[in-house]
This record gives sequence, structure tokens and C-alpha cells, in this order.
Amino acid sequence: MRKRIIGLVLAILGIGAGYTFLPELWKLFNVKYQWLQNSLVNAIIGLILMLIVGAFLIVPIEKFIIRIETSLVKQKPEIIVSTTLSMTVGLIIAVMVSSILFKSQIFFISTILPIVLMIIFTYLGYVVGKERLSNLRRLLFRPKKTEEGEVLLRKVGDNFHRYKLLDTNILIDGRIYDLAKIGFIEGTLVVPNFVLYELQYIADSAESIKRVRGRRGLDILNKLRSEKIIPVKMYDGDFEDIKEVDSKLIKLAKVLDAVIVTNDYNLNKVCEFQNVEVLNINALAKAIKPRVLPGEKLNVMVIKNGTERQQGVAYLDDGTMIVVEDGRYYLNKSIEVIVTSTIQTDAGRMIFAKPTHSKRELAEKN
Repeated sequence: MRKRIIGLVLAILGIGAGYTFLPELWKLFNVKYQWLQNSLVNAIIGLILMLIVGAFLIVPIEKFIIRIETSLVKQKPEIIVSTTLSMTVGLIIAVMVSSILFKSQIFFISTILPIVLMIIFTYLGYVVGKERLSNLRRLLFRPKKTEEGEVLLRKVGDNFHRYKLLDTNILIDGRIYDLAKIGFIEGTLVVPNFVLYELQYIADSAESIKRVRGRRGLDILNKLRSEKIIPVKMYDGDFEDIKEVDSKLIKLAKVLDAVIVTNDYNLNKVCEFQNVEVLNINALAKAIKPRVLPGEKLNVMVIKNGTERQQGVAYLDDGTMIVVEDGRYYLNKSIEVIVTSTIQTDAGRMIFAKPTHSKRELAEKN
């Protein structure tokens, strides 16, 4: 679509240039062919010449336009409006000043200098509109006055009520619901459709563990929307040229100037590399009291052997791994365990536990 628009613009320019300048060119070179004096012929010649030149120009022009589009998408709407208005004002001032210079008989003063002034005043308008946005707001919208005097304007930071994008892992984790309920997350939570589809795919998995995690994520999302603790919106768009969900999430964060909320260690590192702000729940968990304390009892199912001898591995509903001492004796069984210690790492939380009634102890007694 973009190439077609560029081609159409070049074609119109070619027709206009051929119609306007080719007759003067024929006179300059003393070309007196009768058929070249026809305006339609000149327009067609201009079109053909521009199409030939456009075959080499269309690719660099498209790249230049893409760069402009990318830059505009990253800007906030208020900045775009303010810079446009200030640039327009700067251009009007330059035209008003140049109207005096147009009367001069000196080519430099009547032609070159007005162009330079337009460029300078337009650039100054761009700088003022982008860097002095708060001042422009103050001029356009005067602060209200109370009986005690003028109300001071509060400068809002870049992180104020920015969209919070939720990934699949944070919904499965479930702690986002607790954070929203006690007010640690403000603004609007955004769940893209491609995240919801991945969550649904996990919930429909043939593996029981994945199926439970997927359904847990859907339940957390439904609780957030039904209880209306915090605004939750769905994003219907998609990036069809990107396959991975994490890459789509990073792209959307750049487009919306949003923050990604996750507990995925690898996604966190990729976001840092691409200068995308991220809120990692595991980083927050390092500074608060863990939900499972040593001495607490849990009912878990040991599903596989651990890396060390005698160990077994179980998981909580949110995916937290539990290393059970002597767990291999209880493989594929539900048992009660006592938490001995917990470790919080950058990749997540690990719980170490031992069975309440150990088979090894019973064997030694017998």
C-alpha cells in the first residue's frame, strides 16, 4: 500500500513537471517539433521520465517514510499535537518576516534568505513544542484558583498511569491479582489477544500440569475483569510478521509506550536490552515476605525425580517448584510435606521441603 501511494505521488509530480517545465525546456534548446508543443504529450513524457526515475527512488523513499512512521508512533499524542502547532506558528512567523524580504531586488535576500528563515523558525517551533510541553499546557489551560490562592500544577512523570501489558506467565502466576487488589498496580492493565490465545492453548493442553496452569491464568483474568478492581482492556491488534508472543509483546510495548508486567527472567532481560520498561514480580518478591514460610505444611503431588539422589519434584498451582527430600519414594502420589527453606532467585522461587512421615524413617524403625 505504501509503495502504491509513493508511486501515485511520483506520477502526479511527473505529470505536473512535464506539463509545466518541458515547454520551456524545448524553447531553451531550440527544439521546434510540432508534436512537442502539445501539453498532453509533455505531461505523458514527464510521467514516463518520473516512472523511470521513481524505479530507483521508491525504495529509499519508502525507507525514509518508515523511519518517520516509527518515530511518530513512539511519540505521545500530546507531543505530536504540540510540536505540530508550534512548527506551524514558527512557519507563519517566518513567512511574515519574509514578506518584507520578497520585495528586494537582490536574489539572495528575496529568495535564499526567506527559505533559511523558514527552516530556522520551523526547527525552533519543533524544539519549543517538544521540550516545553508543560509550559504550553499552562498557557492554554490556566490553573484554577481557590480561596487560598492559585493551585500549583503537578508535573506528571513518564510512568504516571502508563499501560501495563500482562504476559502469559504473570497471569498464570496469579500474584498480579493480589497486587491489584491491594493497590500496588495503578493505571490500566492491557491483555493482548495473542497472550489470551496462548493462555487458551495452554489450558487445552493434553498435559495435566499445563492444563491446570492455563486454567488458573484464565481464572485470574476473569477475576480481574469481573471484580473491577482495576481497569482491564483487551488489545485486538496483532503483528502477523512476528511469530513469538514475547516479541509481539515487546513490539506492542514500544507502540503504546507501555510497561510489561512479567515474572519471566528471559523476557525481562530482552526488555532491558531493547530499552522497554518492565515490572518483574520476582524482583518485587525479593523485598517482601514470602508466602510460604519454613515450618508450614503443604499437600503436593511428586511428579518426577530430582537432580540429586532421593529427591523428588513437585509444583504449586502457580508453577513454583518444590524440591522434596526423599521424594522419589512418593512418585505420582499426593503427600503432606513440611517446608524447610525457600530461595528467591532471578528465575523464580524454589521451595525445599521434606515429607511429614518419611518412609525412610519407618523403614529404619522396622
